[in-house]
Amino acid sequence: MDLNEAFGASFREVVSSERDGIPTYIVRASRSYPTTPADLWNALTDKDRLRRWFANVTGDFRQGGRFSIEANADGDIIACEPPRLLTLTWEFGGNTSWVNVTIERSDEGALLTLEHEHPVDEESRAHWDKYGPGATGVGWELALLGLEMHLSGDGTSTIEAGQTWAGSTTGKATLRVWAEAWGRAHTEAGTDAQTAMDSAERTAAFYTGEEQ
Repeated sequence: MDLNEAFGASFREVVSSERDGIPTYIVRASRSYPTTPADLWNALTDKDRLRRWFANVTGDFRQGGRFSIEANADGDIIACEPPRLLTLTWEFGGNTSWVNVTIERSDEGALLTLEHEHPVDEESRAHWDKYGPGATGVGWELALLGLEMHLSGDGTSTIEAGQTWAGSTTGKATLRVWAEAWGRAHTEAGTDAQTAMDSAERTAAFYTGEEQ
């Protein structure tokens, strides 16, 4: 694929929710891929394919199993219903959040919707107030782009090419566009526009390496 024409999520949303009576917020993104739901599921759950576009992921890939992402998160597999539903705990830095992935047929092939739900504890709130939903959203959009590169490529690793793109002038401009889009989604969720866009600017600075 031409990374100069790279695009992120086709849909972005921020919503308030709760889990076990505790307030949470959900960052939701969707993107369609020109493949079948079964192939998309395989790309998300096959260890060999994952290490070619996402990261080295080890563990027991079944409902009730546990996974570990090298130099990143660990967690439990809460639900695994191929080829349509995957729900995980996301344990990172001493905090636990939840990731839910659904796959549906679409006109383009297969629609992936990813939801990352965060608790509203003191530490999470401080991070949210600083960066807003873009910290989560932009990170996942980079993964969604890596998945697109994998599905449209020859099967070799796309990780290095993706990292090079993210550090390029074009890549940084795209990351900034994504961060601003999450700022608008934050505003649509009811946050003051200036507050939301200030958070989006800090997110953009973080991902482009321009953070002071």
